[in-house]
Amino acid sequence: MTVTGALQPISDTTSTSRPRVGGATVRKAKLQDAVNIFELVNSLSGDGTLLRRSYSEICENVRDFHIAESESGVFLGCGALHLYGPHLAEVRSIVVKPEAKGQGAGGRILRALLQEADEQGVASVCLFTRIPDFFYHFAFRTVDRTVLPDKIYKDCQSCPRLYACDEVAMVHGPLPKMAVLGPTKFPQQELVKLQAGSIAGH
Repeated sequence: MTVTGALQPISDTTSTSRPRVGGATVRKAKLQDAVNIFELVNSLSGDGTLLRRSYSEICENVRDFHIAESESGVFLGCGALHLYGPHLAEVRSIVVKPEAKGQGAGGRILRALLQEADEQGVASVCLFTRIPDFFYHFAFRTVDRTVLPDKIYKDCQSCPRLYACDEVAMVHGPLPKMAVLGPTKFPQQELVKLQAGSIAGH
């Protein structure tokens, strides 16, 4: 599970280095933020809103996260960008504390994640959510989940709601035309061939 209902639309009046909206500042997460991320993400894992993440998993992937904090440095929320490859990234674990609602923290985190995907040269960004209306404001559109086999193979098979999923699959940008995890329904000629040498760095 990916995105909660705690997000609020925001305005575009931001700075480029450490954008501020309604007192909220967004920055890349550091290892010292892992405890706050762990506690917030897992506070919503009991009902399946977010997948439970272990503390070690948060630490291993902390560089995927951005966090929002108040001007005084109080942790407000987080969100992550998971890279599957040059064809696809996924917005994951966006959540803000209840007291942070209305500060624009969630929207600012989302903008930062989309900017990071752009900087990485990844045009397709996906997410699964129960609040699609929010993401329409950021040019996401709903799609059939079967066009995202990487996401299905990575997370959905271990989700307690696998056979009763109430989330909507959404994509920002073009649909991916390749997959690197699990089976794919894409015709072979549609897939981008990866060169072994390029993967190895040669």
